[in-house]
Amino acid sequence: MARIVFDLDGTLIDSAPDIRSIANTILFESGLEPITLEETISFIGNGASVFVEKMRAARGVPEDDHARLLQAFQDRYDSYFELTAPFPNVREALAHLRVAGHRLGLCTNKPMHATRAVLSHLALSDPWDVVYGGDSLDRRKPDPAPLLAAFAEMGNGPCLYIGDSEVDAETAERAEVPFLLYTEGYRKTPVDQLTHRAVFSDFAELPELVQSQLAVQA
Repeated sequence: MARIVFDLDGTLIDSAPDIRSIANTILFESGLEPITLEETISFIGNGASVFVEKMRAARGVPEDDHARLLQAFQDRYDSYFELTAPFPNVREALAHLRVAGHRLGLCTNKPMHATRAVLSHLALSDPWDVVYGGDSLDRRKPDPAPLLAAFAEMGNGPCLYIGDSEVDAETAERAEVPFLLYTEGYRKTPVDQLTHRAVFSDFAELPELVQSQLAVQA
């Protein structure tokens, strides 16, 4: 059976509305204009510090305020879940893959505490053999180290990585593992400009896609 590792935000869950809510609460407290959902999505992918850096730059906030804004963001990050939900058919796809005997892992740039919190809130804690957050190692995606560590911890077998973004595509390429691209997440780059083995737009397609990709690797 295969080792299948997933990204989280933009791949399994749509968390951008809550992330935007956190950002706009912080901006409001500083007397600044809110950011749009489109801006929010464009800032997601490289962890909280980079998100805050991009948010700050978009509203002309000086670098001296970065630590304060980041702390305010992180203080809320573990508990803003009201607008976050799994993408359609995620639960069913994960259950199907688990029943088929595949080992499942997560590799996200979201901090581990926030990752565990949102998985618990959404009742998605059970399927995982391994979970790596953005602070599990001293490096994070697109550095391949966390992804490779997740695969190593899952034992032997074919590898697949599933994500939605430029960061995920680069991580898979650097780790030299096949990448399946979910097209309905937070990607900003055209699909044909990202290195990938296959694409899908609905998680209902994923179990069959996994089987076809494993047949190619066999």
